[in-house]
Amino acid sequence: MIFTASPLAGVYTVDMDRIEDERGFFARSFCSGEFARHGLEAPTSQCSVSFNARRGTLRGLHFQAAPHDEEKLVRCTAGAIFDVAVDLRFGSATRLKWFGAELSAGNHRALYIPKGFAHGFVTLADATEVFYMISVPHAPGFGRGVRWDDPAFAIDWPLRPVVISARDAAYPSFDTSAGV
Repeated sequence: MIFTASPLAGVYTVDMDRIEDERGFFARSFCSGEFARHGLEAPTSQCSVSFNARRGTLRGLHFQAAPHDEEKLVRCTAGAIFDVAVDLRFGSATRLKWFGAELSAGNHRALYIPKGFAHGFVTLADATEVFYMISVPHAPGFGRGVRWDDPAFAIDWPLRPVVISARDAAYPSFDTSAGV
C-alpha cells in the first residue's frame, strides 16, 4: 500500500501497490499492520456503503461527536467522487482547511480521514457507490454536520451539487469559536 500525506496532518491518500499480470492485478486494499506503521488507527469496526444514483449528488459535510468520533477509510467502488476532508480540530495548524481528492473505481484510491475532520463528497458520475471502513460503530444521536458551502472553508467543489438531502442542506455554518 502506498500512503501519501496530504497538507492536512493525519489525512492520507492510500493507493494500492498492484501486482499485475495477464489476468489483471492483485492488491491489498487494507492492512492493519501497514496502517499502524504509519501511525494511523485501523478503521475496522464497521463498514458501510453509499449508493448515489445521480451525478452531482452531495453528501456531507458529516462527522461524529466525541466520544464516538471516528476514523474513516473511504473508497469509491463504482463511478467517481470528489472526496473532501475538513479540519475542525481546535488548535490545529490547518484548522478550517480542506483537502480533496478524486476517488474512482478506475483509480482504486482511498482517502483516510482521522478524528476531528468533517467529511463529504460530490459524485462525478451516475450510479456511484462509495465504501466506508469506519473505526467505531454508528452511535445514534452523535452525528453532526456543517454546511458544504460554508465560506469559512471555501471548498473548491468541481461542480455545483444538484441533489442534496434536506438534512445536509439545513446544516449550520461552522462555529469557528468551537472545536470538535
